[in-house]
Amino acid sequence: MEDSFNIVKHLRLVLEVQPFSYLIAEILHLYLSRLPLVSLPDPKSRSCLCSIFITVALICAIYFTGNAFLANDFRVFLGLGMNNSQQNAQCGTCECSMMSDGLWLLPLTLTFQDTVVRLRQQKETSHTSTKCKEKCRPFGSEALPEGIVSKTSNLEMRPLWGDVDKSPNSVNLLAIAVGIKQKELVNSLIKKFLEHDFVVMLFHYDGVVDEWNDLEWSSHVIHVSAMNQTKWWFAKRFLHPDIVSEYDYIFLWDEDLGVESFHPDKYLSIVREEGLEISQPALDLGKSEVHHPITVRRRNSRVHRRFYRFKGSSRCDNNSTAPPCVGWVEMMAPVFSKAAWRCAWYMVQNDLIHAWGLDKKLGYCAQGDRTKKVGVIDAEYITHLGVPTLGGGNSDGNKSSKELADHSPQSKNTSNSEASATALYEKFDNRSLVRNRSSIEMKIFWERWVKASKEDECWVDPFQNQETEPHG
Repeated sequence: MEDSFNIVKHLRLVLEVQPFSYLIAEILHLYLSRLPLVSLPDPKSRSCLCSIFITVALICAIYFTGNAFLANDFRVFLGLGMNNSQQNAQCGTCECSMMSDGLWLLPLTLTFQDTVVRLRQQKETSHTSTKCKEKCRPFGSEALPEGIVSKTSNLEMRPLWGDVDKSPNSVNLLAIAVGIKQKELVNSLIKKFLEHDFVVMLFHYDGVVDEWNDLEWSSHVIHVSAMNQTKWWFAKRFLHPDIVSEYDYIFLWDEDLGVESFHPDKYLSIVREEGLEISQPALDLGKSEVHHPITVRRRNSRVHRRFYRFKGSSRCDNNSTAPPCVGWVEMMAPVFSKAAWRCAWYMVQNDLIHAWGLDKKLGYCAQGDRTKKVGVIDAEYITHLGVPTLGGGNSDGNKSSKELADHSPQSKNTSNSEASATALYEKFDNRSLVRNRSSIEMKIFWERWVKASKEDECWVDPFQNQETEPHG
């Protein structure tokens, strides 16, 4: 009886840390090792015993050949497993450490006490292995110890010499596309944000950087320059979520905005209290160029999340659940929370630099119900001057190669008629071409969205049956 009790305890310990295939093999071993000790003079008993043995053998054969993983376990049990180099090539370091120690193979000749000790050791090693496998390491950092891996960065400037300023880092970021023609307007805007300890990043779309150096704050902000690129082109390349992960809010604004009545700290206080993940300041109707009614400031209001339109085919009322009636902000002056920007960055297409169509999908990045987490702040408002930038005016940055060629030294001897033609060409506003390209990109973006939503079998649309195709 005591021997049977020890056998049961032995098998229970094996089952705790070994594959089921090992348990079956252990049962066979225990059975066979005790077979000679059993005296069965009765031929019928011996015949019955043989039948049981054959049945068990057939079950084991089916079990081991019916599953590739279990077959591998059985080969390990027989000592026919891979060598250490093969193991290391096919599994992770943590996973293989247990196998390379030889603890998978418990000799069947061990005493019960030795088996208990070895199984407990293997259980502890298995726990360590599982813990290692469950650790999530950034791709490419597997060869490094975890403590040396620096997963994120920021836009803080560091001194070349001397002591490092230990004051707290800024927690909010303003990124703005600028051209030298709007220098005065941008200066007023930047100074207001720097007063509230923002990190500021300027995207110079006209290639002019040095002419900003006379402003006192110029050396304290980050300048990035690329000719004729939009703020979304810059944002996709220089505002990766891991780079801006230390900033609670990201303001991604145009340059033609007046901030006389705007206070960044009060604005963010309202955003937090209202639980907004994506927002924008309202527009002063009397001083602004307004493109969308939902952006207009409402007097005696703190924040609004929807607007109403009871005429026409596109009605907006209390039952509306989709943009632009609700859950929508304009791409001119959006403000993202850290989590919302991480999502939105992935949605910005690398090759579609105007980001048209993106506004009607931003609600998917609102970290929940877009009718509640997307809104327009009325208490803190701005003015939108509607100044033409990319493609507008006659700055060199907006001229075509033909225009620049017409002003080269070789063109000075052109006839009066040719000079007149050149003058007329210079007056041409490329903004119509920019707008045409923007419309094309919006169509491409919409087609990609539809295609992606159909092909992704694992994705569940949280706003199913609420979406409508955007119109220009």
